[in-house]
Amino acid sequence: CDLPKNLYRNLLVVREVYRQQQKMYHERSCRIQGRIVSISQPHIRPIVRGKAGVPVEFGAKVSASYVDEFISFDRISFDPYNESQDLPQQVEAYKSRHGVYPASVHVDKIYRTQANRKYCQERGIRLSGAPLGRPRKDAQEQRKIKQQQRDDARYRSRIEGVFGNGKRRLSINRVLTKLSSTTITVIMLAGITLNFIKILRQF
Repeated sequence: CDLPKNLYRNLLVVREVYRQQQKMYHERSCRIQGRIVSISQPHIRPIVRGKAGVPVEFGAKVSASYVDEFISFDRISFDPYNESQDLPQQVEAYKSRHGVYPASVHVDKIYRTQANRKYCQERGIRLSGAPLGRPRKDAQEQRKIKQQQRDDARYRSRIEGVFGNGKRRLSINRVLTKLSSTTITVIMLAGITLNFIKILRQF
């Protein structure tokens, strides 16, 4: 008999789950590329975050930028990728919108790779964080560097506050949609709403 569309889809997902489990069993492995962890949401992937109490998260991974107190979601993906790869594209997007490269980019530790440092240096962009090499012997220069790092950390903390506001007021940490397209839509609408809230506060 013909199966309804949703049951046929679930059958295909279950078949792939069986294949993956069988492959891991025969190879005595606990990892496999594109591992399915949910039959109803086969696009969801486990993302290892290493946070206390929640070492693994499930959901979309978002690369965001925060410019002039407005947030933009530059990339939304369900695959466990390294966010540091997105920095050049985010900087180029800034240049296309404003016509110039930013004077500085404030990032967390994961973005401070050799490739990103080289990319920013070639374009005259200051990348936040401790400089490479040994600490300066000049005490005054060392204090100046430390102060710059504290200022950068305070500036970067603003985007964490925006995400915290989104989680409290818009529940972006509990998106209940099932499809990947609708999940992305909800996240993008949350970003637009956060920017509208900022605009309304100005009036």
